[in-house]
Amino acid sequence: MLRNEFVFPSADGNTSIHAVQWLPEDDVRAVVQISHGVSEYILRYEPFAQYLTDRGFAVVGHDHLGHGSSVAPGAARLYFGPKGSWKWVVDDIEKRRCLARESFPNVPYFLLGHSMGSFLARTYLIRYPGRVDGAILMGTGQMSPALITAGKAIAARESRRVGEEHSSSLVEKLAFGTYNRIFAPNRTAFDWLSRSTENVDQYLADPLCGETPTIGLFREMLEGMSWIEKPENLRQMDLDTPILFTSGAMDPVGGCGVGVRRAYESFQKAGVRNVTCRLYPELRHEILCEDCRETVFQDLFDWLTARLPDTSVPGAR
Repeated sequence: MLRNEFVFPSADGNTSIHAVQWLPEDDVRAVVQISHGVSEYILRYEPFAQYLTDRGFAVVGHDHLGHGSSVAPGAARLYFGPKGSWKWVVDDIEKRRCLARESFPNVPYFLLGHSMGSFLARTYLIRYPGRVDGAILMGTGQMSPALITAGKAIAARESRRVGEEHSSSLVEKLAFGTYNRIFAPNRTAFDWLSRSTENVDQYLADPLCGETPTIGLFREMLEGMSWIEKPENLRQMDLDTPILFTSGAMDPVGGCGVGVRRAYESFQKAGVRNVTCRLYPELRHEILCEDCRETVFQDLFDWLTARLPDTSVPGAR
């Protein structure tokens, strides 16, 4: 596997976005672009990238605005920008796709979004229909409109109190406060991430993980989540794009499967012609980091390869 890192300008007009691509030693069969979650960064996905590159896939991605190494000098971490900056982050995903397409113009192209990255990916599918050949939505969910409205009201109040570039314990409690309850008694504040204690401990030890997002980022995420749940917006997607919803059945972000199925059913109702849902019993939020991750890797690889044309399969004519 070859790893290359570089930067490109963000849609915010100010930040250099840190990007990475992992390449196989031989010909590229397809490209998978990863959209990571909140309070993490793209290089955490290298083990999965290694698995795919060993099988002929190129894997690309970047640190979202305000995450990892994509933070402008003097800028707040885990902050996208003012109201409407969710759009900048989605536009950065499209810019990253365009850059990858320059190198790999004639192979199938897939998008994988995890957690917050899945909500960004769902926004992308609406705003940029038909740009990818399939999408995997991992660790996603579907909040009720009432909860989203309440969350936005609290975020607005806290923003007036301390400023949107700062964090708020009240907003953090609203967003993550209930996630650990079903795993009590708790060993750490992040038991909900994974059954793997090794993974949780590595997350806690990583200085680029686990920070509390700013109030402004929460506001943008809630606005994005509200927008992607509207039926009239879902119908703007390319309804022929294959979609896979996949999560741990004990992932609280997806309501332990309830929110995942709700999102899946909303795609069905919107008319998406090829949409499937797979939940892994007992697994939590980071299914790519669980002890059984090789099984998850293989399942995702199988889904991807099933959507390749015959000419992408070695030995095919």
